[in-house]
Amino acid sequence: MSRLRDTFGRDVTYLRLSVTDRCDLRCVYCMTERMQFLPKADVLSLEELDRLASAFIALGVRKLRLTGGEPLVRRDFMALVKSLGRHLKTGALDELTLTTNGVRLGEFADDLYAAGVRRVNVSIDSLNRETFARIARRDALDQVLDGIAAAQTAGLKLKVNAVALLHDNKAELPLIVRWAHERAMDCVLIETMPLGATDEDRTDQYVSLTRVREEFESYWTLTDLPDRTGGPARYVHVKETGGRLGFITPLSHNFCESCNRVRVTCTGTLYTCLGQDHHADLRAIMRAHDDDAALQDAILEAIAGKPKGHDFVIERRGAAPALARFMSTTGG
Repeated sequence: MSRLRDTFGRDVTYLRLSVTDRCDLRCVYCMTERMQFLPKADVLSLEELDRLASAFIALGVRKLRLTGGEPLVRRDFMALVKSLGRHLKTGALDELTLTTNGVRLGEFADDLYAAGVRRVNVSIDSLNRETFARIARRDALDQVLDGIAAAQTAGLKLKVNAVALLHDNKAELPLIVRWAHERAMDCVLIETMPLGATDEDRTDQYVSLTRVREEFESYWTLTDLPDRTGGPARYVHVKETGGRLGFITPLSHNFCESCNRVRVTCTGTLYTCLGQDHHADLRAIMRAHDDDAALQDAILEAIAGKPKGHDFVIERRGAAPALARFMSTTGG
């Protein structure tokens, strides 16, 4: 039984752990073109990441997602995955997974499966090469598509994530959904979130997924599903494609009432809410104590202070982001 219960009666069973703030793409909604990444000394070692994840698992976390930045650019990343796989073998952990941009997925697909990973989320915001390159600021669509194919060949179950952007891919969203379903992949659409000051004004790019769903319903039959995969997506079945479609709507409809997850950055900072600045410095505690008693106490104290909900809002052109930290820093 999880010991990680907040004051609103929500059990925290899902940890999203960032292993790096670095990425080989520069997506316009996530970061600036000239990002200043963290110095190595600030980033947790692989051993510290393992220790931290294991402390959460001992307290009741059942699902662990490794994120970034882009996790596959972290040196010796597979050593961490293989080590954490021991918790799958003991039954302490139900699922070990990751979110990736897919650029290097082809290199690691077989090793990920061998380490116990069975499901991977891949971010892909366009199937058009020029549009993809404009959004990601890198011409890497072919590498991503090759990575997806390699992952499926390796036996990994994939989910495609796409951030809805008014001017860049809104018209393409039904094509992305159909493409994913044709390849037996779930598709999840995500509203752009006001995290970090990027080079573009996201007020102009914001798309309400409530409106997108209404448009889909003009030509598709959508049936609400009770399915949950541990995250905030609300799923529907699309009769015409035979696939499952998810919507993550932090702005048009907040999903806080059932939140079961927390995030830890690659620097060991625990954020109990993506949309709040409430946090705890777990790195300092780990580096000051050889045993995990103080670490677990700090985790429990932070979970007890988990806020009821977030404060995301996009209201006006030119407004500052709700939070100054980048998504790549917090962990996707």
